[in-house]
Amino acid sequence: MSSDSNSKTSSASGAQDEGGRDYRETLFLPETDFPMRAGLPQREPEWLERWNKMDLYARLREEAKDRPTFTLHDGPPYANGDIHIGHALNKTLKDIVVKSQQMMGKNAAYVPGWDCHGLPIEWKIEEKYRKKGKNKDEVPPLDFRRECREFAQAWVDVQREQFKRLGIMGDWDNPYLTMSFDAEAGIVREFQKFLMNGSLYRGSKPVMWSVVEKTALAEAEVEYQDHTSPTIWVKFPVRKGSAALEGAFIVIWTTTPWTIPGNRAVAFSKDIAYGLYEVTDAGEAHGAKAGDKLVLADALAESVFASAKVAAFERKGDVKADDLEGLVCAHPFAGQGYEFDVPVLAGDFVTDDTGTGFVHIAPGHGQDDYMLWVQNFGYKGIPETVNEEGTYYDDVPLFAGCFVLNRQGKDGNANKRVIEELMNAGRLLARGKLNHSYPHSWRSKAPLIFRNTAQWFVSMDAQIEAAGGKKLREVALAEIDKTRFVPARGHNRIYSMVEGRPDWVLSRQRAWGVPLTLFVKKDDGSLLRDEKVNERIALAVEKEGADAWFERPAEDFLGNDYKAEDYEKVTDILDVWFDSGSTHAFVLEARGMPVPADLYLEGSDQHRGWFQSSLLESCATRGHAPYKQVLTHGMTLTEQGHKMSKSLGNAVEPEKIFKQNGADILRLWVASTDYWDDHGIGDTIIKSNVEAYRKLRNTFRYLLGNLSGFSEEERVAPDDMPELERVILHRLAELDELVRRAYNEYDFKRVVHQLTNFMNVELSAFYFDIRKDTLYCDAPSSLRRRACRTVLDALFMRLTVWLAPVLCFTAEEVWLSRFPSETDSVHLQLFPETPEGWRDEALAEKWKKIRELRRAVTGALEVERREKRIGASLEAAPDVYVSRPELIEAMKGIDLAEISITSQARLLEGEGPAEAFRLEDVPGVAVVPKRAEGKKCQRSWKILPEVGSVPGYPDLSPRDAEAVREYDARAQGKKVEA
Repeated sequence: MSSDSNSKTSSASGAQDEGGRDYRETLFLPETDFPMRAGLPQREPEWLERWNKMDLYARLREEAKDRPTFTLHDGPPYANGDIHIGHALNKTLKDIVVKSQQMMGKNAAYVPGWDCHGLPIEWKIEEKYRKKGKNKDEVPPLDFRRECREFAQAWVDVQREQFKRLGIMGDWDNPYLTMSFDAEAGIVREFQKFLMNGSLYRGSKPVMWSVVEKTALAEAEVEYQDHTSPTIWVKFPVRKGSAALEGAFIVIWTTTPWTIPGNRAVAFSKDIAYGLYEVTDAGEAHGAKAGDKLVLADALAESVFASAKVAAFERKGDVKADDLEGLVCAHPFAGQGYEFDVPVLAGDFVTDDTGTGFVHIAPGHGQDDYMLWVQNFGYKGIPETVNEEGTYYDDVPLFAGCFVLNRQGKDGNANKRVIEELMNAGRLLARGKLNHSYPHSWRSKAPLIFRNTAQWFVSMDAQIEAAGGKKLREVALAEIDKTRFVPARGHNRIYSMVEGRPDWVLSRQRAWGVPLTLFVKKDDGSLLRDEKVNERIALAVEKEGADAWFERPAEDFLGNDYKAEDYEKVTDILDVWFDSGSTHAFVLEARGMPVPADLYLEGSDQHRGWFQSSLLESCATRGHAPYKQVLTHGMTLTEQGHKMSKSLGNAVEPEKIFKQNGADILRLWVASTDYWDDHGIGDTIIKSNVEAYRKLRNTFRYLLGNLSGFSEEERVAPDDMPELERVILHRLAELDELVRRAYNEYDFKRVVHQLTNFMNVELSAFYFDIRKDTLYCDAPSSLRRRACRTVLDALFMRLTVWLAPVLCFTAEEVWLSRFPSETDSVHLQLFPETPEGWRDEALAEKWKKIRELRRAVTGALEVERREKRIGASLEAAPDVYVSRPELIEAMKGIDLAEISITSQARLLEGEGPAEAFRLEDVPGVAVVPKRAEGKKCQRSWKILPEVGSVPGYPDLSPRDAEAVREYDARAQGKKVEA
């Protein structure tokens, strides 16, 4: 019998006995309406409509209401455009998690959400005005906010349909939006907790500032791009301190000349060897002359003099840390409005990798600079030199009005002017250029600057009452240690970020978002902390939205206890990360869902974003993390490993895949990829997933076709089954454990790989291949056929449900093809419990040996077919020589012809003749192919000597004669006993 079922169908159609009987009608060929061609782009919307009509999500919640809960809390995407491939990956991963947990017996609710405030939305509205040549600042703030709200709502509606098209199942009718009034009130209430617990303060610190967007940015809103900066080596004259250094210069190197007006100190390292160097021949140098004495790190001195084009120099002696500590320099612009001392301070961030071994300290323009200054002098004396427009303030000597960057993010004239003045002052030793990684706004793509500005902060050293008075940083780090991270490297990533992060900047100078709803006493700067005031504010926002803070007068909130003229009403906008970081409160807690959530799942960039803001918000207000597990995925790249970009035209659009191939193909790609790391997608990868899907679909079609009419009366108990069926049940028991474990470990690639391999190799190429003859030709009452159909039923019930979280549309089609229903769905099923009695390790080991031997036989038959010595394998009757005792023992009781799909076969002990076929990796087995002898059965094609031995059936084998006799009896309405 051929391994190709279609060839049996066509040949059997012409099979006739001597009386002209057509045996085709007596064969039990597969029967199914399940189409071979999927037509996913057309069919998938029909399934979505069906799920919507039956309100499947509500059914799932009702049926699972008494089960243990599993909550994946959705990190909100921005509502500012069509979904991209990263969105598709993220939401599909979440859906696979939720569906698999639901089908493993949990109540796995999923509430989708959107981030509706902040720069991404506001930027889109600003773009609209810029195209009209209009400035955003000319638009009334409430009108601008209304446009932002309308824009966000429109994109929420678009993205909702795009996510649903992916097959994502959730509470789409009741999502959470950070701009809904109840959410804004929830955000306000969370902010008020920081106000009341004392962790909130207003301070002046250097923050990353976008001149283009005129706001502070969080680290998560920053990307690093190559940027060419001017580099300068600057001489700071020693003013007082060590007598040995009198008349010398400390030399610094910087890539930001514009920060020199903000210089207030110089830093050195106690771990670096320094020397005093004298220029003996200035050569072509413009910034040095013979006799100049310079203090430099020994490891960098030669490169500094080379950059300055100094012809010759001498080292005059060591400069110890004691010589540097307490040293005071003059500012390079001393005598021109910069008369203050410039102290030399020890800093552990100074290295001798590049530069001079000294770092110029501008505490208003750098985090390390700021911290070093505060450690030595507190918060006094930190200058503000650059305003929000990127321009020097009017009180900055020499440079008032010069700008660092313009509103388009282009370099201004500040660097040029500072370099010119350094040259005029004789303080510029050398200059150059450097291409390096530099922070840019991820939205405008423009370079950023660090500038000192008044902002609202949450202190990382605040003591948390809910955690027994421990510091916020300490609590957060302890909670990170309690959290399960997948992959595990995520722990160290977020731990190091939190361990070294500065205080959280909460304020933004924007228009669209939730305001910092607090009042500041004008005369002393104290914060108004009054629960009654807080509640009035929260209730107003709950009723009217955050606009109430801007629309209503202060008196409405302050009541009769305070005078409005005594207080400043803060109008800064909360960092959008605070909005999303509070979702555990106004989504999970407010909806009665479990807290902490079982899982947060986002891209690995969210270690510095949502994972961190959620952690800090929850730890500061509740003393614990908002999640038990954190799962991350990498970035989706092109097939060539390049970053996707619409401007480059290499982005893969999810909608294109829906229309051409269907969402299930995209879902299969998601589940098959190494998503924990960066990964690729493109035409070749999609094609390979289409081919993998086709094979899976054909397996399901085979199961459906051969289960047609299966009834409980046919079912056979495992103990009564042939060994081959019991081996398949054993594999199902193994797979049941593996699939559950892999889903719980979020290792979806393992699920797909194991099930695909099982279906393609162990079923299609082995079990199905062997049992086609049994299914098509055995009598319905035969034990072997009934056992096989019982196993096919077990396969169907597990494979369909196991793959449903991944192939959600196809699994539904498969399920309903067998169990038509107006109200049922595969997604209402649970993973079937698999009896422990199915496991049989000894039998499995035995059949590993049998399959090893079988490979040698099929290898020999392939050669015979290729050489055209036989057509189908049923024309063969090989002699199989076996010299290995364990294989001989394994083959006891096994029909060699049956497993080889030949008409006859002999198992012989011994080495076999030298010319026999052998496989190098199957030692001890030699195959001598022979042609089968006898007559060909006109029903099963087997060539056997006993064909025609049953009276009345001259062209059938005894097995086929019995099957036809039973068929005829049933056709006449006679009862046939199994």
